[in-house]
Amino acid sequence: MVGEKLEPSYLLEMINISKTFSGVQALFQATLKVRPGTVHSLVGENGAGKSTLMKCLFGIYKLDAGEIYLSGKRVNFFSPQQALKHGVSMVHQELNQVRQMNIMDNIWLGRYPIKGIFIDTRKCLKDTQSLFEKLNIELAPKRSVSSLSISEMQLVEIAKAVSSNSKIIVMDEPTSSLTVREVNDLFAIINQLKTQNVGVIYISHKIEEVLEISDEITIMRDGFCIATKPSQNLTKDEIIEMMVNRKLSNLFPHRSGQLGRVILEVKNLTAYTQPSIKDINFELRAGEILGIAGLVGAKRTDILEGIFGIRKLSSGEIILDGQIIDNSTTHKAISQGFALVTEERRSTGIFDSLSVSFNATIANINSYVNRYGLLSEKKIRQHTQDIIDSMEVKTPSQKTLIGKLSGGNQQKVIIGRWLLTKLKILMLDEPTRGIDVGAKYEIYKLMNDLANEGMGIIMVSSEMPELLGVTDRILVMSNGRVADIMEAKNTTQEEIIRLSGLYL
Repeated sequence: MVGEKLEPSYLLEMINISKTFSGVQALFQATLKVRPGTVHSLVGENGAGKSTLMKCLFGIYKLDAGEIYLSGKRVNFFSPQQALKHGVSMVHQELNQVRQMNIMDNIWLGRYPIKGIFIDTRKCLKDTQSLFEKLNIELAPKRSVSSLSISEMQLVEIAKAVSSNSKIIVMDEPTSSLTVREVNDLFAIINQLKTQNVGVIYISHKIEEVLEISDEITIMRDGFCIATKPSQNLTKDEIIEMMVNRKLSNLFPHRSGQLGRVILEVKNLTAYTQPSIKDINFELRAGEILGIAGLVGAKRTDILEGIFGIRKLSSGEIILDGQIIDNSTTHKAISQGFALVTEERRSTGIFDSLSVSFNATIANINSYVNRYGLLSEKKIRQHTQDIIDSMEVKTPSQKTLIGKLSGGNQQKVIIGRWLLTKLKILMLDEPTRGIDVGAKYEIYKLMNDLANEGMGIIMVSSEMPELLGVTDRILVMSNGRVADIMEAKNTTQEEIIRLSGLYL
């Protein structure tokens, strides 16, 4: 990293950055300038180029064209290690932790304090405890990462970035899995970093948060930086309109479908492991979208995993179309017409190093075996294209690695995968996590269309406006138990919050 020295009026300058992947232009002369001691937010739809621009900064991608200046000095990082060494760190949207190791090791991996020729574990522990105390994080440093919730893993990643004493910290969807209290704690950390002249690049689809925490906002669309303005000069509607290049009059599609007969009954569902769900009872009608609300730790996901055969049940009945069924394994659940779109898209939803085609058809793979015991490539291509067309998936080709697609397009492929099976009950766990406002609307519309065709849908979500805008009824969980089930149109966010704390 060499280059001429400029006056550092900006902490970071990325000037006319361009990047192409397999003939597809991802960035067109994008420019981003960050002042010291400020939060500069980067917003745009999935695929707008936000993460690509940051990966160019962080040395993950090599620039095709453009210049980067850090504190007035021209730089060009060829690896994340080099970027970290020079004061640039990044909290990635998709968590990449070593889950077999403990929290402390994940934070200091690759830069352990050394005493003689050995790792100084005492200092490592002391530094971790000091860091957590400073950031108001209540986690045991020696706890295994595999035992953490998504929100806890997110906090560990944020702590790791802060521990690097970086000049620039990139936060890519840092609050996507955090509770309200944890978001407030994060904002306190960010404000503390500002007093130390750290520049924070904040990427989020939560426009209200962006307006609250930002000093400046850059809007990206289709690889271009459309505008950069002080946050106080922008409104939520203006940001969304620039992001999607159209007026978005409604955030949620109109629910017009009629509910049919009861197709699913869940009676006294109780999980084998503790603490988990206890005596869960509800019904789901054909054409209904049932939301599940609750605080982090309320065991919302446990309900879906219990129904889908992932979590062992100690008691209870699952009744489909009037018949008691055995969903004790995922294979049995799938054969009965159940599907689950998991919260952790990267680790449990997709095979990110394999093609769009593989990911689209894997759940239905047995149907492609011909009479000679071979896979019918023609049928696979046809069904993959059906998903791409019907879901409006943006991908260069069927052979593109799904990990290269935006989060919204990955989610469309996952949902499309299940539509190739004999689907009756679609269960979605945080289906719009890390997805922009335009792609969210497309997911909502897809859910609406499937419900109107008579499918039963269950959706776990931490976003209460989403639950109120998309669902017919909302089941509120509190500490593993059902607090209440309400008509979405007749309740409020305040009532949901009150019920969420009923059994705490």
